[in-house]
Amino acid sequence: MYLIVGLGNPGKQYEGTRHNIGFDAIDYLANKYNIDINREKFKGVYGEGLIGTSKVILLKPTTYMNLSGESIREVVNFYKLEEEEIIVIYDDISLPVGKMRIRPKGSAGGHNGIKSIIGNIGSEVFPRIKIGVGQPQHDLVSHVLGKFEVEDRKILEKVLPAVGDAVDCIIKKDVKNAMNEFNGFSVE
Repeated sequence: MYLIVGLGNPGKQYEGTRHNIGFDAIDYLANKYNIDINREKFKGVYGEGLIGTSKVILLKPTTYMNLSGESIREVVNFYKLEEEEIIVIYDDISLPVGKMRIRPKGSAGGHNGIKSIIGNIGSEVFPRIKIGVGQPQHDLVSHVLGKFEVEDRKILEKVLPAVGDAVDCIIKKDVKNAMNEFNGFSVE
């Protein structure tokens, strides 16, 4: 079983923001694999289904970004998951819009959602897919909580299918294969 988590903030005011690209990825996966995100538990909303022959849980924590680890810890404890069975999808300001990067482990790198996950599960070893949202021109908070420009949103609509393919590759093969195949990905 795999837990696939998209990071973001709950509420209408955060829809379409850079910080919520993880939620957008979960919505894309739910649509692609016909999984209803309609259950509320574990401090989040989630749905269960299959990707290939593997059972998956698609989760959007409702704790707000900085406490995402609380939701993930509850799912991990309930289902007795290993860290390698958790795939986290989130925004990355160090990557330009149109790029994504997969890593098997690592530090929080200044991302408070990842910091919360590491603190709550006690490990930095879990696969993650970072989606580029570009560097802030001025204030970090207003950047990540701001909405994408129309052109950037069009680019992201092309990134989300690649994120879906990367998740599929991680589950059906492994993280190393996904890194080899998708770390050079870029929408031009």
